[in-house]
Amino acid sequence: MSEKMSTATRERLVVAVAELMRTHGYSAITVKQITAAAQAPMGSLYHHFPHGKVQIAAEALRDSGAAYIQLLPMLMDPHEDLRAAIPAAFTDAAHTMAESGWINMCPVGTVAGEIADSEPELRAVAAEVVADWIDKGTGYFVVRGLAETVARDLMLALLSALEGAFVLSRTLRSVEPLEAAGRAMAARIDAVLTARQPAAPA
Repeated sequence: MSEKMSTATRERLVVAVAELMRTHGYSAITVKQITAAAQAPMGSLYHHFPHGKVQIAAEALRDSGAAYIQLLPMLMDPHEDLRAAIPAAFTDAAHTMAESGWINMCPVGTVAGEIADSEPELRAVAAEVVADWIDKGTGYFVVRGLAETVARDLMLALLSALEGAFVLSRTLRSVEPLEAAGRAMAARIDAVLTARQPAAPA
């Protein structure tokens, strides 16, 4: 097998396990399912990932995390005002989730809740990904004009609202939780930006 083909097979395996975890979680999927979804022979999985399912899942979480945080500027940069940017991001997530048939948007969130106590290695990887999201999101909102402590607090609140709303929307088969979370976060950023403005002269 050429190096190019080997690399392509490895990438297909990682993408396949990320998609399977997004829809089924970690515990429910098998190595056989992963290789079938990637259209790859069983031996290729162990060639690239000698530690098997847990190793490829860890790489898929890291790759997914790196891809998902790029959505932050992609969704928010078109809006000059964060008051519009934040609820628009939740609305976009709601429409995408509904159109996908209520598949969870993020394998990291799906797996993190499932394996918090049962798979310490994957929990550590999920924590690493979320910590990177918080750091990069904080940096983004600092560039958008917020103080660092305020930006970090906002990013934590955004992640909490988004991941929780994903669970509720998937369970209820409704965009209502995501839209409500977007409105709540819009009110929060409005309060933050209002507090930043200098008081009007008496």
